[in-house]
Parts: sequence; structure tokens; C-alpha cells
Amino acid sequence: MANRTPAADRKRIDLALQGGGSHGALTWGVLDRLLEDERLEIDAISGTSAGAMNAVMLADGLQRDGRDGAREALRAFWEAVSRMARFSPLRRTLWDRLVGNDSLDHSPGYLFMEGLTRLVDPGRLNPLGFNPLRDLIAEQVDFARVNACGRVRVFVTATNVRTGRATIFRQPDLSVDTLMASACLPTLFPPVKIDGEAYWDGGYSGNPALYPLVDNRGCSDLVVVQVNPLIRRKLPDGAREIINRVNEITFNSSLIKELRSIRLLQRLIEAEGLELERVRAMRLHLIHAEQDVQELSASSKMNAEWEFISRLHDQGRAWADRWLADHFAALGRHSTFDLDAVFDDTFAPPTRPDGGD
Repeated sequence: MANRTPAADRKRIDLALQGGGSHGALTWGVLDRLLEDERLEIDAISGTSAGAMNAVMLADGLQRDGRDGAREALRAFWEAVSRMARFSPLRRTLWDRLVGNDSLDHSPGYLFMEGLTRLVDPGRLNPLGFNPLRDLIAEQVDFARVNACGRVRVFVTATNVRTGRATIFRQPDLSVDTLMASACLPTLFPPVKIDGEAYWDGGYSGNPALYPLVDNRGCSDLVVVQVNPLIRRKLPDGAREIINRVNEITFNSSLIKELRSIRLLQRLIEAEGLELERVRAMRLHLIHAEQDVQELSASSKMNAEWEFISRLHDQGRAWADRWLADHFAALGRHSTFDLDAVFDDTFAPPTRPDGGD
């Protein structure tokens, strides 16, 4: 544990946590390391799907027993997920275990489920909406405590099926239903109904939603924890890889659009001298390791074996450790995520047809 830092001297950050099934264990590792560093204060978290689950676990544990309680709650959740998976048919083959392959691409249970969900409406396949994760979350989380947590604000994103827009749930209205709505994959489960509206996974509309954090006037350092690759160096080959890449692009597109909007607005403010200090002062940071996620197959998002989960946790801790070493000093001063480099084709200044400025 780092030396204790007075609260007034801590650097405040907001966190944006992506969804990604079992790959959310990478985010668990990141959070575990950030909570260990008492130079930091987490002000607010926006999460989707697995990112939302991590956020809620953190808030529950933090309210119960501070930083140590948050770290314990996160570990307890992922251990429980792994225990539940011992009874799942979605498991690696013996050969995959022997060669150290984390993919479920050859798992009979996974292949059967993949084929079935492409042919049968989940409402008919699972008319009662049975989801063992729901019971696990109900056992792990005291939502009264989460909603009473004043130390960190939590925003959970789900997609309204009817409108296609993101809905942001927040304290004091967080519940098992809002969390399950944020993680409801439409190929596997019927939509989650809340107050008469139907919801699917929040990744379709905000993975995660950034605007609740941009509106947070108490903090100007926004840290995105990204577990999905923006770029695939290898082109997809075959139907499964094509579908998986389409899903990755879909789940990243909302984040890319929000990041692009933030930078475009900052550019406009700079060019026009507008007095919008909240957006002008927004500092963006990214915790991510492109090489690590390149090696993860899409089907491994359904692999919840403890060996795999714990390895992802360790990788996530290493991501955060490197980020703290390289960028901690920049917090409160400047961005470390270069959006101009990411969107260099977007921000090229327009020119007149005659070639003039």
C-alpha cells in the first residue's frame, strides 16, 4: 500500500469503464491497482456491462469498508463468477487447456449455443429470462448501500430498445435490473423491462457513456479503461471472425463518437475563443495495452475459468502500474491521450476548392 496521502492532496479522477464479458477482469486489475494508490481519489465512474458491474462492486465495497472494502468486493465478485462458471457447458476443450488456448472456439457447448442463438429468438429460447448472473449479483451487492454511497458517483448505461438511445441510470436508482439491463446481450436474453421500457446492452449506445463525466464539474481528469481493441492488425477470416469484428466495431463506435465530439468541441472553443472552460479544461487519459487485447479472441469473453480471469486481473494491474509510472504527474495538468493522433483524418482543416485557406 502506498504511503497515506491527505485527502486534500489527492488527485481526483473520473473513470470510464468499457464492457467486454470476462475481459472485464482486465478492468478489475486496473481498479485494484488504482485503489491501492492513495494519491488518487475516484470521483465518479461511468460503466457499461462488465464495466458497470465493476463500478457497482467498487461503490458497494467502498461504502462498506473504504478502499480495502472496494478491492475485496471486486475480488469476491470475480471469484463468484468463476465458481458459477464451473457448472457451465461453455468451457475449453481438453486440448485447449493443454496448449494454453483461452478461446472457446472449439468448445462444443459454445458452438452449440452460438448456432442456436442465431436461429432462435432468445425470448422463445429463454422465455423466463433466466440468467444466473442476476442471482449472483443480488447475493453480492447491497444496492441500498450502493445508492447511499457518497464517495463515488456511479453511472450505468443501457440501450433503450425502442429509441436506440443510451439511458443513464444513477444513484439512488441503481438496482439489479439496471445492472442486468446494461449487460443484456439480445442474442442471449430477452430485453430487461424497467418502468415499461425494454433495454439491451449499453455497449450499443455508450461503451461507456462519457457525457455524465464531462458534466462532472468536480473533476477534469477523465480516464478511459479500454478493453476492446480499436484496431485489428489481422483482417477477419471466415464468418465467425467477421461477426466478431463487426461486434467490436459496433461496441467501440459510441466511445469513438463521444471522444471525437469532445475534441471537436475543444477545437471550436480554441478557434473561436469561446468561454466554455469546463470542456476546454477536460483532460483525457487512456489505460489500455493494444498488444494484450490483440491476443484475446472474442469467444474468450465467455471464458470465466479462474486461471484465465486471474491472469487478466494481473495484466490489468500491470496496465495501471505502467500508466501511473508514466502519467501520474500529468494528472491535473494536461491530457495524456492524444486524440489528434487517433482522429488525424477527422481534424484536417478544410480547404477551399481553389486551394486557398
